[in-house]
Amino acid sequence: MTEREIRKAATKLSPIDVYRTLPRTNCKECGEPNCMAFAAKLVNREVSLEDCPPILKKEHEKAYEKLQEMLAPVIKEITLGSGDHSIKIGGKLVMYRHEFTYHNPAAIALDVTDELPLKPRFEGEEALLDRVKKIEDFSYNYIGRNLSLDMIAIRSTSNDPTTFKSAVENVAKATKLPLILCALDPNVMEAGLVAVQDRRPLLYAATKDNWNNMAELALMYNCPLSVFAPNDLNLLKSLAKTLTEYGVEDLVLDPGTFVDEGLSDTVSNFTMVRRNAVKGGDYLFGFPLIGTPITAWLGKIDSKEEVAWKEAYATCILMSRYADIIVMHSLDGWVQLPTIIWRFNIYTDPRKPVAVDSGLFTFGKPNEMSPLMLTTNYSLTYFTVESDLKKFGGDYYLAVADTEGLSVESAVAGRYLTAELIAETVKNSGAAEKVKHKHLIIPGRAARLSGEIEDELKSVGLPGWRVMVGPMDSSGIAKFLDEAWPPKEK
Repeated sequence: MTEREIRKAATKLSPIDVYRTLPRTNCKECGEPNCMAFAAKLVNREVSLEDCPPILKKEHEKAYEKLQEMLAPVIKEITLGSGDHSIKIGGKLVMYRHEFTYHNPAAIALDVTDELPLKPRFEGEEALLDRVKKIEDFSYNYIGRNLSLDMIAIRSTSNDPTTFKSAVENVAKATKLPLILCALDPNVMEAGLVAVQDRRPLLYAATKDNWNNMAELALMYNCPLSVFAPNDLNLLKSLAKTLTEYGVEDLVLDPGTFVDEGLSDTVSNFTMVRRNAVKGGDYLFGFPLIGTPITAWLGKIDSKEEVAWKEAYATCILMSRYADIIVMHSLDGWVQLPTIIWRFNIYTDPRKPVAVDSGLFTFGKPNEMSPLMLTTNYSLTYFTVESDLKKFGGDYYLAVADTEGLSVESAVAGRYLTAELIAETVKNSGAAEKVKHKHLIIPGRAARLSGEIEDELKSVGLPGWRVMVGPMDSSGIAKFLDEAWPPKEK
């Protein structure tokens, strides 16, 4: 089977294909009840082949190699960086996220240049180490997930080997984030590469003029290499073919990024590269893609805000159109927040809503007479309620029902949030033991369950409990409690 055939077959795998190649011992060492269950999870990329101890034995060596080939993604997975701070890019199996989950979120890299002063010389000047620290410290909590930046791209604007080497050394000392070394001169590139040869940086970039020397560096230092052929897919493919035949296995393709008049060509090029790889089985295009919206800053700058806006929307477009790495410049919050949130949403499994743990949560210092409220474990619902409760202040209990990550309205409509589940949640979470008032406040969108809930609470050994229907939106909780709490006994 050729590499092209292997990659095409990887998108059409069924659990039975994998099961036939496994040892089929049903030993349960993988944690699954049988080999078929393990095979199903392998196909869905929920487990690793190495989780099966028998397949790692010498007598199953050929089967292991065959399974590795069968499971190989259409877009090659490449590791950047080293140790605990390494990241993986690529590894995609399909073009569209509704077909199969996207793996390995696009890595966002922010740039520094080798001409930035190490420390500021006057007030307001941007310095190298200050910028590195800002990139590393950037973080935003979004529905319970800490979103951050991934890499630092060190650009040689001086085109001087000594200057570039010094900058790379200083950045490497200041951060453990994976690095991209950006220089088109092989001599400059090697000067910087020597300083971080154990960090496995991405080398940017090989072109039609320097590919031979860049390939030698990639092989010598065992580093992935980016291939740059702006707006020329034939040249990009030719370079990929030449470099793979030369022995460079880990490539990252750059078809060029143009954020103004050439934006439509940019989107078209990225799309065609990925389509030819996934749909056409062209293994020469089966590598991760790198987009560089930072090019927005290379033209005439009339307004920094306008350029940053162009960079932001180009970033979101390229992440939607298959870029596996993005190189940016602006660190402004209004630029980065929409891009990292957009990335989070793209790389969320559409088959599995984002959920929090179910159970009983406390806010403030609740006592036996504090309100007891209920919601679902859909992340956006939970964190919206959490935010509103913290904003209002006060002391509360919040019981969270496991609706498999569905919102209140969807869970009620789909029978994922039922009176039985609510009664079990109140009992099993220990909420009934925390309060003496025997009142449960449910969301307004679950009002139709109120009568059933009281009956079910009685059936699980909690007689005398009453259900109060709260507001339709958690923003109305404060007003509701002001008017209805403590409850008046009927």
